[in-house]
Amino acid sequence: MRSSATCSRARETRAGELELAIPKLRRGSYFPSFLEPRRRSEQALVSVVQEAYVAGVSTRKVDQVVESLGLRISKSEVSRICAGLDEQVDAFRNRPLEGRYPYLWLDAKVEKVRDGGRVVRKCLVLAYAVHESGYREVIGLDVGECETEAFWRSFLRSLVERGLSGVELVVSDAHAGLKNAIGQVLGCPWQRCSVHFLREALGHARREQQPMLAALLRPIFNADSAVQAHELLGEALQRLGKPLPKIAALLEQAEEDLLAFYAFHLTTGRSCAPPTRSSASTARSAAAPTSSGSSPTTAP
Repeated sequence: MRSSATCSRARETRAGELELAIPKLRRGSYFPSFLEPRRRSEQALVSVVQEAYVAGVSTRKVDQVVESLGLRISKSEVSRICAGLDEQVDAFRNRPLEGRYPYLWLDAKVEKVRDGGRVVRKCLVLAYAVHESGYREVIGLDVGECETEAFWRSFLRSLVERGLSGVELVVSDAHAGLKNAIGQVLGCPWQRCSVHFLREALGHARREQQPMLAALLRPIFNADSAVQAHELLGEALQRLGKPLPKIAALLEQAEEDLLAFYAFHLTTGRSCAPPTRSSASTARSAAAPTSSGSSPTTAP
């Protein structure tokens, strides 16, 4: 049974602020199904604020964006909404790793982060792997002061504690501390990232020499077999000996590490670039920790 009385309640939506008149009942209570208790904002609006925050937009600018929609949300409210992301991120970073992950990729980059009211540069390390089911997953990420052997060792141990097992090959750049940490924690074969090596090699060549150098090196990583790859590498060494002796020395020294993946049934993944399935499936970005973190890739 309802009375003629109503209570007003403001509702912030993408279309602006709405004033709702919710009827009062003589017996029991009524609460609209599209509203959430103790929340004044539509979930879609909350998602917009959170997505903007994840993209690096400051709380002040988020406030300005919301105001442009005809709404008013304080910077403290924006911060409270974005704090809801912490649980999702923590759940993603600490989820148990079940099953075997034969192939693991490790990489690091320097990013600007807010720390103690200041914006500073810190090291972001990322690990993604191919699960035995044939799907690629972002399995871990962490932020540290700098890329050191101790930091990598701690990061890899945290992956093992969460259940990382069955790793047969690790792909990364030639960072000495990372290589040592891989040997100490995982104790498995290591593959030098072809993209990092090619980038380093091109940096030692003049601009007019770079197309020739790339044309010599890229076929090495796309050969049909290890025998063919070693033959192509030998031909490249002969052609680079005189014009680019430093690059030839680098290539000869890194031969075994660059071609390690030919010993495995791995059709993609000799670089740190995310592998994708050869079908029409599209891999998710490795920079999307709020998703499930899985995407199709070539099955090992």
